[in-house]
Amino acid sequence: MSGTTEHRLSRRQFLHGAMALAGGIATFGPQEVLASDRSDSAHWAFLSDTHISRNSRNRYRGFYPYQNLQEITGQLNSSLPDGVIITGDLARLRGRSGDYQNLKKLLTPVAQKRPIHLATGNHDNRDNFLNTFQNTGSHEWRVGGKRIVTVKTSSVNLILLDSLLFVDLPWGRLGQAQRKWLKTYLEVCDETPTILCLHHPVKGFGSLLDGDSLLKVIKPMPKIKAVVHGHSHEFAFRQIDGIHMISLPATGYNQLSREPVGWVDAHLTDTEGVFTLNAVAGNTRQHGHTERLRWRT
Repeated sequence: MSGTTEHRLSRRQFLHGAMALAGGIATFGPQEVLASDRSDSAHWAFLSDTHISRNSRNRYRGFYPYQNLQEITGQLNSSLPDGVIITGDLARLRGRSGDYQNLKKLLTPVAQKRPIHLATGNHDNRDNFLNTFQNTGSHEWRVGGKRIVTVKTSSVNLILLDSLLFVDLPWGRLGQAQRKWLKTYLEVCDETPTILCLHHPVKGFGSLLDGDSLLKVIKPMPKIKAVVHGHSHEFAFRQIDGIHMISLPATGYNQLSREPVGWVDAHLTDTEGVFTLNAVAGNTRQHGHTERLRWRT
């Protein structure tokens, strides 16, 4: 057996061991992703920064996050995408248990029909989150105290990473163990187009402390097409070396009056992603705006 084969075998063994330790805590709702009407296209909803409080009447910057998400879940129930991803800051400020109980209540009507995958952000408490959203089944791994979720759709793979570092402080970090896991996983997997989802942006204000280290992992891998993140409370599209950086608007409230409050409807194929803004509050002038992004090759 060659040295190369031994190296790849050890990686497969690594992943097999990680799969055996899956905690089964990440998906809220059905475990299976339903096929889209077109077999070559996946239809997903991307949300971020819900900031749900245990007080359903909580108001911040003139917005009511509970009522915003209530309206959005009604929209999701009508459009019924294949699944939903929420990229962190699920809770209002410090991740109280009551925050997650209210969030679960709001998400249940959609979760009864479609899988919902949840990442944690800097306003979340991982223990309180897991105490509320547990024993629901998913492709989840625990690496260095972090949660990673992998989702296979009809056209792309989605990987949710855990950038929570400190509760109620702005910085985020993946950590060496999670980055090593990601590198190994990507090297072993096939060339299916892959999108990373996490709370903190890779670069810019409030970005990952180890964003440059993440880029060293994903830049050489053409299968990584995009990174979807929250934290910035803005609807924006950028690129780093051909990798699309997609910033999601918050559903709870905006930080700047020019930004919308809402969610993004995504249609994903193996060659491109089409992203449409659904604005429910804030600056709604871009409501219905669509960006068509071609994947790098």
